[in-house]
Amino acid sequence: MHVLGVPRRGPRGIDHAPESAIATTHTSRPPLAPARLSSPAPHTPLTVYAPALLSLALGLWGIRRGGTLWRDEAVTYDMARRSLPDLWSTLADADAVHGLYYLLMHLLFAVTGGLDPLLVLRLPSVLATAAATGTLALLGHRLAGPRAGLLAGSVFALLPQVQRYAQEGRSYAIVCALVVGATYLLVRAVADRDGRTWVAYAAVLAAAGLLHEFAVLALTAHAVAVPRAARRAWAGAAAVVLVTVAPLAVLSTRQSDQVSWIGRPGAGALAGFAGTAVLALACAAICRNPTSRVLRGVRLPALALGLLVLPALLLLLVSLVTPLYVDRYVLYGQSGTALLTGAALDRLTRARRTRAAALTCAGAAVLALLPVTLQLRTPQSRVDDVGAIARAVAEAGAPGDGVLYLPARRRVWSLPDPGSLRGLRDLALDRAPAASHTLYGTEVPAPVVRARMITATRIVAVSDPAGQPLDGTPAEIVKRRVLATYFERCGTRRVQGARVTVYARPGTC
Repeated sequence: MHVLGVPRRGPRGIDHAPESAIATTHTSRPPLAPARLSSPAPHTPLTVYAPALLSLALGLWGIRRGGTLWRDEAVTYDMARRSLPDLWSTLADADAVHGLYYLLMHLLFAVTGGLDPLLVLRLPSVLATAAATGTLALLGHRLAGPRAGLLAGSVFALLPQVQRYAQEGRSYAIVCALVVGATYLLVRAVADRDGRTWVAYAAVLAAAGLLHEFAVLALTAHAVAVPRAARRAWAGAAAVVLVTVAPLAVLSTRQSDQVSWIGRPGAGALAGFAGTAVLALACAAICRNPTSRVLRGVRLPALALGLLVLPALLLLLVSLVTPLYVDRYVLYGQSGTALLTGAALDRLTRARRTRAAALTCAGAAVLALLPVTLQLRTPQSRVDDVGAIARAVAEAGAPGDGVLYLPARRRVWSLPDPGSLRGLRDLALDRAPAASHTLYGTEVPAPVVRARMITATRIVAVSDPAGQPLDGTPAEIVKRRVLATYFERCGTRRVQGARVTVYARPGTC
């Protein structure tokens, strides 16, 4: 017996050349085809299904979140219920980046009939997260072994950010599942050199990009992981993805008002990213091993670090000029966190001297996540509670009162339940959201807003919590000025993410 690549001793001490996986020309046998450096053992059901079932259970637990929606989910719900012509006309001017997702949700609502709308809204994200978890476990198994895959999938299911978006009626969980699936196909394509797998890789990643264009940033992570021998095939697949997503990117740049609310990354965001990157590097150092499982040069540390760091870093750098960074836009980066953590835990628990410490730290981390896990399933876990705000407006108003949204985009709070405005006059509204093919409706010019407000005796003002930036458009300035000049505040009710204030003429509160 001999070790691959180590000279063996022949008769009389003569050294023979090192043997390799490819037969030499001195043998009469035909040369062998290039083989994988290491071939993954068949995965067991436990490796894939246990993390996926954990994710599914976490996603279904508290999925209704007390029967509440937050503003982004309210937009999804409203857009999904519009007719296809209205939906198409709206996407021409707003939110095209989510257009494919809205179309899919429209079809889902059309076929689910009278089912609980909250379940219909969130169940696709739950299922997508479970699929992403199982695929990630499969990827970890292929790159680092079955136990690393099992641990990576379990870590992914428990991550707070993953749990959050598993229960949201938005596209991010589905995009994450598609990116993880594309990453798995990338590893297979590199290992198998199968053109059909490259086609599948391009198709899945392009689908992710059509659901949200920032999914294409995963290409930066894939670029650093692809070995030289596969770069030409990968470049062709990447080009197909970019060409497919380019029209959507061009259209969305014309709708830049949709991201005008995003601010430049603060110190907290930068510190959080830096801290995560440092921990990831530590995990990569732990699981780095030249003799570890490798498939034609694809290494877990490079792939996982790329997924975690590069898309987010690119968005952060761009945001120093044009603010675009929101962590959910690169949710799939959490797959890198899970892969690194799973591989590091696998390595540490194999060594007797580090096993106890690793298990203790892992158990402590799970316990530390329990309060966060519980809080994520409450209405207070989101920035606002659309249902509570709508009820507060209905209770504060009386027939004939005016209602005012400051700013206009907060009309989103009334989209799921228009009945909450029954008997109230929307003083600034020109055309309703569906009729105007916009997200929040259109408003009349500032002079008309002023004239309508002057005719009112009581106004219910629905606004952001104190301390939020104030919009500087003429209409918003007029709203605030008329309220301050001609009305007095009768009382304010604070609900999750909003203030509902009643104004009346002086002396009539």
